[in-house]
Amino acid sequence: MVQKVNVADKFARFQEHWKPKIIGELNDSYVKAVKLQGEFVWHQHEREDELFFVTKGRLLIKLRDGEVQLAPGEFLVIPRGVEHLPVAEDEVHALLIEAKTTVNTGAFANERTVAQLERI
Repeated sequence: MVQKVNVADKFARFQEHWKPKIIGELNDSYVKAVKLQGEFVWHQHEREDELFFVTKGRLLIKLRDGEVQLAPGEFLVIPRGVEHLPVAEDEVHALLIEAKTTVNTGAFANERTVAQLERI
């Protein structure tokens, strides 16, 4: 069934940081909503590209060779194999578009690794 998605309503349904929620599917990818605050972990995805689209707040993506600041309405594609560190000084709302196989912490398993994604 074809249905529209209200992104603001999806963000209102959860409070946790760094725990992406599935809000849509596109071919072999998920569209995820995530709230970010603080610093994540350095990681990379060996086989998947990752798109960060900021809808609220400012997100800093640290790379080994520089930094990219994202404001609302801006997105960045992190190519597979590129190590990165997302940092949100204040709360950020972002949409992620990622292959269904993407693990949020890449090959590094720790307390922030999301084993099973919730669909909202």
